[in-house]
Amino acid sequence: MTTHSFASSLDALSGWRRALVSRLDEVSRFLGDHDLSDAAVQGQLDSLREQLGQQKLIVAFVAEFSRGKSELINAIFFADAGRRILPATPGRTTMCPVELAWDADEPPSLSLLPIDTRLSGQSLGELRNFAKAWKTVKLDVGNPEKLAESLREVMRTSWVSKDQAHELGFWNDETPDENPPLDDMGRVEVPAWRHALINYPHPLLKQGLVVLDTPGLNAIGAEPELTLSLLPTAHATVFILGADIGVSKSDLAIWRDHLSGDALSRFVVLNKIDAMIDPLATPEQVAEQIERQRTETARTLGVPAERVYPLSARQALAARVEGKAEALAQSRLPALETALGGELMPQRRTLLEHVVIDAAQQIEMHVARRLNDNRRQLAEQTLELRGLRGKSGAKLQMMLQRVDAETAEFEACTTKLQAMRVVHSRMLKDAMVGLSSDRLREEVSAMQQQMSASLLNLGAKKAFVALCQRLRALLGAGQKNSLEIRHMLEASFNRLNAEFGFGLVLNPGPDLDRFAAELDLIEKSYVQYLGLTQALRLSQPKFMEQFRRMLMSKLRVVFENASAELEMWNKSASAQVDAQLRERRRNFRRRRESLERIQAAASELETRLEELDAQDQRLQGFHGRCIELIDALRQQARTGTRGEVSSTITIDLPLDDSPTPLPLRLVKA
Repeated sequence: MTTHSFASSLDALSGWRRALVSRLDEVSRFLGDHDLSDAAVQGQLDSLREQLGQQKLIVAFVAEFSRGKSELINAIFFADAGRRILPATPGRTTMCPVELAWDADEPPSLSLLPIDTRLSGQSLGELRNFAKAWKTVKLDVGNPEKLAESLREVMRTSWVSKDQAHELGFWNDETPDENPPLDDMGRVEVPAWRHALINYPHPLLKQGLVVLDTPGLNAIGAEPELTLSLLPTAHATVFILGADIGVSKSDLAIWRDHLSGDALSRFVVLNKIDAMIDPLATPEQVAEQIERQRTETARTLGVPAERVYPLSARQALAARVEGKAEALAQSRLPALETALGGELMPQRRTLLEHVVIDAAQQIEMHVARRLNDNRRQLAEQTLELRGLRGKSGAKLQMMLQRVDAETAEFEACTTKLQAMRVVHSRMLKDAMVGLSSDRLREEVSAMQQQMSASLLNLGAKKAFVALCQRLRALLGAGQKNSLEIRHMLEASFNRLNAEFGFGLVLNPGPDLDRFAAELDLIEKSYVQYLGLTQALRLSQPKFMEQFRRMLMSKLRVVFENASAELEMWNKSASAQVDAQLRERRRNFRRRRESLERIQAAASELETRLEELDAQDQRLQGFHGRCIELIDALRQQARTGTRGEVSSTITIDLPLDDSPTPLPLRLVKA
C-alpha cells in the first residue's frame, strides 16, 4: 500500500521534529552533566521539548450531507484497512462532529458524548476531561468488519419533540428555512451524540495529525464550539462539494457563514467527478465539463481556480484498496494530497523553527554568561596566587585576612539583594494582576452584561469587539510593566556588578505583542459569527452560557501563556542572581582553602596554579562543546528546504491481516 505526498510530508515533518528532540536532549544532558543549567533553563528546555513532542496538525473536513466527505477521509487516511472504515452510504451518515486522533496513553476506542449534555450548558472543552459524561466503545482495530460496525454508532439518531429540538439547538422559529423536516407525529430527527472521538493508531494520527469531520449546516449552527473554537483553530479546512450539483444554497451558507477567511488554509474539493462521466460524451468533453464546473465554483466562492480540486473519493478509495496506481491517478486525489502536504507542513515547520532558534539563542547566552563569570573568578584567583610566589608566611596570612575581609564585604550585598527582591516581587505581582484569570473573567462578564442589555443581543458584535479592545489594553499594560521591571533590574544589576563583582546580564524581556496577535486572530475568527443569526441564538440563556464558557477557555489559554512567559522571564532573572551568589560564595571558600593549603606546604602553590589553569581549560572546552551542540540544534532546525519537507516521495506502508489501527482522541486546544 502506497501513501502519497501528504503522508510523506507529515512523515518528513515528524522525522525532523524527532531529530530536533534528539539534539535538544544532547544539549540538556550536557548542561546537566557539567552544572551549567538551572531551574529557569531547565524549564525552558522542558517547554521546548513539550512543544516539539505534542504539536498537533488539525485538518477539518466540512460539507453538507451526501457530498462524500466521509468517503474522502476514508480514501486519504483509512485505505490501508482494505475497506471503508467511516460510514459512507447514500444520505445522511455522520450525524455528529467526529475527531480522529491518537493518544498512546489510551486504548483504541470510540468515545461518544450524548446530545442531551447540551442542556447542562457545559462546553465541549469542559466535558472533554469528564470521562463519566462519555460513552466509550472499545475498537477492534485488527478486524475491519467489527471496526466499521463499531463506528456506525456515529450515525445513530433519535426522534424528539419540536420543543426538545429547540432546547437542543436544532430548531429555531426565527429561521424556519433552516429547520429540519417534521415526521407525521410532529417530531424532529436529531443526532444521538453531540461529539465523537475516535482514538485510532493510524500512522499519520500517531505523528500528530488530527482529523475533524463535521456534519452539515444544521449541526454546525447548533454547536457554537464548532464555529467559534474547533473550525477557527484548524490549520486547514477542506470544503467538499458535489461536482454534479456545484455550489448549492446550503453549501454557500456554510462557506459564507463559517469558512470565508484565509484562502491559504482553505481547500475546496469538487467530489464525485465520476458521476459526470457520460457514455455518450468523449473523455475530452467530460474533462471540459469538469473544468467548467471548477471555474464556476471558484467564481461563486471567490477563490482562485487552482484552489478547487475536482476528484472522485470513491474511485480513489477503490484504487488504493486494490493497489491500482493508474486508477488512483485518474481519481485526481493525489493533487489534493500534494497541496495539503506542500502548504501545511512548511507552515508548521517554520513556526517550530523560529521557536527552537529563539530558545537556542537564550540558552547559549545563559551558558556564556555563566562560563565567563566562572573564568573571570578563576583569573582573579590565578593572579592572586601568582603574586604569592616567593612570599613569606606573613604575606600568606595577610592574604587570608584579605579574603575574609572581601567575603564579609561581599556578604553585605545580601541586604541590597533582599531590597531588590522585595521591589521585584511587588512589581511582578502588579504586572500579573492584569493577566490573571480573575481579571479575564471580569472582562468577559462585562461583555455578557453589555450583550444582555441590548434587544435580542443585537449588540453582541459591538460588545465582543469592545472586550477585545480591553483585553489588548491589558496585554499592553503587561508589556509596559514588563519594561519597567526590566529597567529596575537592569539598574540593580549594574550596581551589583560594579560594587560586588557580579556578572549579571539580562535577557531580552518577554514580548507580549505576539499574544495580542493571537487575540487578534480570535477576534477575527469569532466576530464573523456574531451577526444577526448568532445574535438570535445568543438570546437563548443556555446558548449564551455555553458561548461564554467556550470563549473563556480560549481567552484563558492566551492570558495564561502570556503570564507564564512573563513569570518565566522574571524567574530566569532571579535564578541568575541566585546562581552567581552561590558561585561567588563557593569561590571565596575555595580561595581560603587554597591559601590554607599553601600556608601548610609551599609546594602546594604551583600545584594549585596548575589546577586553576586546568579548570580554565576545561571551562573553555565546555564553552566550545556547548556552542557546537547548540549550533547543531540550530542547524537541525534549519535543515532541509521547504520543498524537501513537502516532497512527493511515496512511502510504502506494510499491509497484513491486521491493518494498522486508527485511533482518535480528544485534543486540547
